Amino acid sequence: MTTLRVIIDDMLSPTPGGTARYTEELAAALIRTAPRGCTVEGFVAASPEPDYQRIAERLPGLAALHKSALARRELLAAWQHGFTRLPGTGMLHATSLFAPLSRHDRLNDGDQIAVTVHDTIAWSHPESLSPRQVSWHKSMLKRAEKYADAIVVPSHTVAAQIAEIADLGDRVRVIAGAPSSSLELPADADDRAAALGLPEKYVLAVGGIEPRRGIDQLIKAMTRVHDSIPLLLAGHGSTDEAVAAAAADAGLGEGRVRSLGTLSDPDLAVALSRATVFAYPNLEEGFGMPMLEAFAHGTPVIHSDAPALVELAADSGLTVERDGDEYPVRIADAINTVLSDDALAERLKYIGLDRAKAFTWRGAAEQVWQLHADL
Repeated sequence: MTTLRVIIDDMLSPTPGGTARYTEELAAALIRTAPRGCTVEGFVAASPEPDYQRIAERLPGLAALHKSALARRELLAAWQHGFTRLPGTGMLHATSLFAPLSRHDRLNDGDQIAVTVHDTIAWSHPESLSPRQVSWHKSMLKRAEKYADAIVVPSHTVAAQIAEIADLGDRVRVIAGAPSSSLELPADADDRAAALGLPEKYVLAVGGIEPRRGIDQLIKAMTRVHDSIPLLLAGHGSTDEAVAAAAADAGLGEGRVRSLGTLSDPDLAVALSRATVFAYPNLEEGFGMPMLEAFAHGTPVIHSDAPALVELAADSGLTVERDGDEYPVRIADAINTVLSDDALAERLKYIGLDRAKAFTWRGAAEQVWQLHADL
């Protein structure tokens, strides 16, 4: 029996985000697509018992769950300095740089380590992270450069960016994610829309108000959007206080920008599916899963010309140039174009739906299995 050990600790991240969703989706798909004679085991840092139960519920078919004696914070530091290893030998796959990267013998013992680099934000926009996080990412990439047998990235954009940072040779493999399978429309969609206070028309965006995400530029753009269409913000970091302050700074009246906070998957699916426009103004990104999920719900998308987003969209959304002081004006023009052109909105809906179908978790998992077979 061949075992693939997957580090799934990012599922338990206290801050919900794309890496947590990616980890859960990929791990579940790896279990479903395991070749005959292969099993998948998970590894997590020491966590409360309810977290282990949640993993068991969300990852049926996981052959075993190994639990470290160290909590995540301690394990982050230990692996950064090359201490502690996982039990067992053989194939190891990490859904981030959080991995026990150390010397091993792939040729003679069959040990192999693959890690994942989702973006290069720690280098391009270090202000978006804490100094400790920046230091950790840079240290772990150096360890990956030295010890990893393969480095998975979500886009050719990240592959090109990482090549300028580290000498990884031919070890980089592009394996994209896919729309989340948990963002399905619930049967009580109307009730949820009413509870969320969703208006008939609105612009939806995901993310906190920080420079890299471009949400501040989007809020400024709303001063030029026709018919007083509101902007709704979902996700961690879009607090009522921060949103109100940004809206006031832009000169927007009360109600033009509203925070939905962190939504459950059913609520997020409802908000995505009913949005008139989904805006993704990020100045830098490694992949853009929220944008892909908007495509999957048939919502017209406008996005920045960050290279990874252009790569992902492949002309399925309206692209907005980031550079210069006129970025908010160009965002507003793109939103107004969709709002005023029903035929364009309809076309964006269907080409977005088609684009989303090009990405599947099954396909991603099969590529991961093939990667480890190649190693």
